[in-house]
Amino acid sequence: MNTYEGKLQSKNSKIAIIISRFNSFINKNLLDGAIDSLKRIGRLKSENISIFWVPGVCEIPIIVNFLSKQNKYNGLITLGTVIQGKTFHHELISKDFNNIIFNISIKKNIPISVGVLYTRNINQAIERSGTKLGNKGSDAALSVLEMINLLKII
Repeated sequence: MNTYEGKLQSKNSKIAIIISRFNSFINKNLLDGAIDSLKRIGRLKSENISIFWVPGVCEIPIIVNFLSKQNKYNGLITLGTVIQGKTFHHELISKDFNNIIFNISIKKNIPISVGVLYTRNINQAIERSGTKLGNKGSDAALSVLEMINLLKII
């Protein structure tokens, strides 16, 4: 039996982070967590990390699609926060967003990690961006590093 597992260190990889400016007070913490993990655990240099700010979560897929076609990056990380309001808007965004990102990843064979929070309230978002429940930006960074390395050994 053969077992394959990606490692977390990937110091020569180039990573793009696409992050929403909307809810930036939360997303900045996600970004800090992602960068910390990429540098500290993945051993990436700052020059191998590019950050693309977009207005909101809905604008992330077009940049992901554009960057995936450039063959410049080994992996992409998406970061943002969608907090439930009084309408169904958050449900539409979450379903469509994930489907679009997964389709791009499969079509272009590029690891894309989703570090977008979908929460019922602001407290849940704060908890997932570096307090009680860890940092989902860091989790997204570790996931993309592992997938980059797994694809290299398959």
